[in-house]
Amino acid sequence: MNNVLTTLQQNEVQYDLIRHEKQIRSAQEGAIYFGIEAGQTAPALVLKSETEFYALIASGNRGRVNLEEVSELIGCGPLKMASPKEVQQITGYAVGSVPLALSLPCIVDRELYRYPYIYGGSGDPMSTLKIAPTDLEKLNVVVGFLD
Repeated sequence: MNNVLTTLQQNEVQYDLIRHEKQIRSAQEGAIYFGIEAGQTAPALVLKSETEFYALIASGNRGRVNLEEVSELIGCGPLKMASPKEVQQITGYAVGSVPLALSLPCIVDRELYRYPYIYGGSGDPMSTLKIAPTDLEKLNVVVGFLD
């Protein structure tokens, strides 16, 4: 998590790091816990093509992600979800605590921009990062936006 905090500070991103007593495991749990709309939750998913890994920061409202649509958007071959083991190896974080700041090429869900703040992974399963959605572009190498 120290890497995430360093990245936030280096990019001069305003943030709140919110500690909680239990791990939040879904967008719905996060929305209830923080008293926000599910769309404000921003899980960071790791996708893989035959040659590369990508991060997808999606709105909790999205539900199931159409991987064909994402593949067409960024012009790569077929995509699939990375396994929990691959997520750990590639990011250094376990599924469920993958931070909103990653060194992977990133696709951002435009739905997140409807909100002044979004809530997502901090790298620590017992804390959540609250940031402005526009700051995702400072923290990641954005290669596409999901409509």
